[in-house]
Amino acid sequence: MNHFDVIIIGAGAAGLMCAIESGKRKKKTLVLDKANKAGKKILMSGGGRCNFTNYAIAPEKYISHNPHFCKSALKRFTQWDFIHLVEKHGIPYFEKTLGQLFCENKAHDILTMLLDECKANSVLIQLKQSIKNITQKENLFNIQTETSNFTCDSLVIACGGLSIPSMGSSALGYHIAKQFGLNVYPTRAGLVPFTLHDKDKLQFSDLSGVSVACEVRTNGQRFNEMLLFTHRGLSGPSMLQISSYWQPGEPLNIELIPALNLLETLTQNKKNTPNVQLMTALKPHYAKSLLFSFIDEKHLNSPLKHLELNTLSHIVNKLKKWEVKPNNTEGYRTAEVTLGGVDCNELSSKTFEAKKVPGLYFIGEVLDVTGWLGGYNFQWAWSSGWAAGQAV
Repeated sequence: MNHFDVIIIGAGAAGLMCAIESGKRKKKTLVLDKANKAGKKILMSGGGRCNFTNYAIAPEKYISHNPHFCKSALKRFTQWDFIHLVEKHGIPYFEKTLGQLFCENKAHDILTMLLDECKANSVLIQLKQSIKNITQKENLFNIQTETSNFTCDSLVIACGGLSIPSMGSSALGYHIAKQFGLNVYPTRAGLVPFTLHDKDKLQFSDLSGVSVACEVRTNGQRFNEMLLFTHRGLSGPSMLQISSYWQPGEPLNIELIPALNLLETLTQNKKNTPNVQLMTALKPHYAKSLLFSFIDEKHLNSPLKHLELNTLSHIVNKLKKWEVKPNNTEGYRTAEVTLGGVDCNELSSKTFEAKKVPGLYFIGEVLDVTGWLGGYNFQWAWSSGWAAGQAV
């Protein structure tokens, strides 16, 4: 018989978490996914080690048109709850930086844990199931795939967003929401590297692979993390973080090595070692190739005693008050998340059920909730999946 209490579309982080909780409540639960393997994004996340949550989870680290929506789920299933599950399964983990938790071994540990929990709670997972049609009749949902027909009382949409299409992402979740009359906010790539205009790309062409600490600001938001120059533009944690707040056409204001009071340092150097060249004074702090890309060679080769204070200030500002206008981002191809999505006002923040369509639920990345880099989006998957799993 192809009738289930609960069918979940999407065998990713949110979908599997929801399935586990549904199964625990003795609901006959089926997970459908078009991929040939469950949890593909889990396996490739965090450089293959899965940054599965963060010690510092907080609602203000999520972006949404409804900033209050995420609070209930994050409060009811916290990072500590997920850490407890990880520890129960004996998975070793470590804190990398800024509260980010990674597997000591491989991301496969997290996926194995989720699949083991699904199995223990009698959850059925069917892969290579492309959804062709969904209809609702007399409180039952009918799901038609290429090979089968299924019916269910509760249908959960957990098929993610548009990021990393090579992993099989699609707009299916948004189409389903629109089919049932739910509002969907426009989507765009988030946590994504920037591309530069040709002029800037030429200026920084020798810096591919160079990494430097920075503070980056735009739209009232700031991040203090590493910047990485690439052959296409700017990447690294600071750029990925700020990309979710950046709007096309706007500049980024960047201070390189914010912890260093460079003008004070150079003024002291000029006083103590006036014959030292500017390049020699700067080399302990900045990569040589970076200095040549930002500062005139004649200044770099000048002894400090030949550089007036206003000239030093001008040089310092090139490194400390750098303003660059990106050409664009690299788009969904390399984006870690999708901004926008299903309007949270269409759902209950407690159950994730659509207010207009009883029995229809949306969880995870398909929703208009996007976390910062560093395990925040996985925690949203666990929390939203858990919350829906209590209600389906």
